[in-house]
Amino acid sequence: MEFKVGDKAVYPAHGVGIIRAIETKELEGASATFYEIKILDNGMKIWVPVEKAYANGMRQVIEPEDVEKVYDILRDRITPTDSQTWNRRYREYMQKIKTGDPLEVAKVLRDLALMKMEKNLSFGERKMFDQAQSLLVQEIAVARDSTEDAVRTEIEGLFVPEEGAEDKKAKKKSKKKK
Repeated sequence: MEFKVGDKAVYPAHGVGIIRAIETKELEGASATFYEIKILDNGMKIWVPVEKAYANGMRQVIEPEDVEKVYDILRDRITPTDSQTWNRRYREYMQKIKTGDPLEVAKVLRDLALMKMEKNLSFGERKMFDQAQSLLVQEIAVARDSTEDAVRTEIEGLFVPEEGAEDKKAKKKSKKKK
């Protein structure tokens, strides 16, 4: 998989970036060719060796026709959420995010969004939720040539609590206090 200057690419756990340059650099007596990627979300610059780009998980942006698969995962309410302890779940979710696979990131977002509907997320869970959401929103917006706000609103709409869900959440909280 070859990228050209100006191509958009996804780098795992960082999101969508633009290939700004392809340069050969001398490092410790050996020369290597690198992609210079500027991440759209935060402007971070990443240098990825061309020969290791695929192995590092760098890939093209998801195709617009594949976006629906991401939405299918987000809509799934049949797959049970992970009931492991938080630290094991955290490690598993981080592994999924680090793959850079939008379908795996969607599973993390879905699980955390469903948990958020039932209880308040811990700081770490909220941070991971925000990261998963940001990665998906960014990539889907680029794939569809849409705005991030429009995609975020669409995704958030998939997780609107059912009527009475807030009452259930409040009841659970009051039971814990007793």
